[in-house]
Amino acid sequence: MPAKNVVFDLGGVLIDWDPRYLYRKLFPGDEAGMERFLAEVCTGEWNLAQDAGRTWAEGAALLKAQHPEKAALIDAYHLRWPEMLAGPIEGTVAVLAELHAQGTPLYGLTNWSAETYPVALERFDFMAWFRGVVVSGTEKVVKPDPRIYRLLLERFELAAAETVFIDDKPKNAAAATALGMHGVHFTTPEALRRDLQGLGVLAG
Repeated sequence: MPAKNVVFDLGGVLIDWDPRYLYRKLFPGDEAGMERFLAEVCTGEWNLAQDAGRTWAEGAALLKAQHPEKAALIDAYHLRWPEMLAGPIEGTVAVLAELHAQGTPLYGLTNWSAETYPVALERFDFMAWFRGVVVSGTEKVVKPDPRIYRLLLERFELAAAETVFIDDKPKNAAAATALGMHGVHFTTPEALRRDLQGLGVLAG
């Protein structure tokens, strides 16, 4: 079956999210200190637990018990979270706009905290183009767990073989491919355009 549905990851594909945008303000002139903090305290694994459904209050309490001297820096991760969003990735949004204009069914599948996801809904107009979005923090399961992909397919009645899934993390794209979807590892908007043209879902 030819591909006809396109599912986008959000952060790193359509939205430029990086905690460094905030923490460079909190570690002025100390890039090494910032990187240590993000590697040892507010780590990617810790953040992923919020994406999996843990509340920010629970996550912050856990870290502050271990690092009480860094309490303000830990709280900032949630309280100033919108400052981690630099804006849309314009080239990818242009591809999304073309798909939307030609009537392609569009969906989202994102690892994102249920508490902070509303910020994206409010800030980015293109979120209205999706027929539906599966948010890991709401479902309490994160990519690349196969369950979240199956939930996407079942909820929106999508055939895996007719569905393209785009993600900036290779393991997440590979997990979609393993379930029969067309997993695409996102690197640049230009490469994505070529991939979608090759799959026949975007006009050449």
